[in-house]
Amino acid sequence: MLMIYCLVAALAAQQQIKMELPDSLVKQAKVTEANARKTATAKVPKGTLTAVELERENGHLQYSYELTVPGESGITEVNVDAMTGKVIGVGKEKS
Repeated sequence: MLMIYCLVAALAAQQQIKMELPDSLVKQAKVTEANARKTATAKVPKGTLTAVELERENGHLQYSYELTVPGESGITEVNVDAMTGKVIGVGKEKS
């Protein structure tokens, strides 16, 4: 698990992705960030990932991904449940 986290962190640094993954929450998650990222980016195939946060919101431990899409204003946010790996929300945020 540590090796996967280090690899993800190294890739994020190369791509300038803002990452907020508190260790205390990572230990509680049943779904890895890498798997959740695949799910989130599949929802926005032309999007470029700019940020990921692992947080507890509305009773869910979730990964929140922010993606920008060429030609579209604002940011698309995709929330993935960190326990099941299912998408629990997709929405637009104004930039």
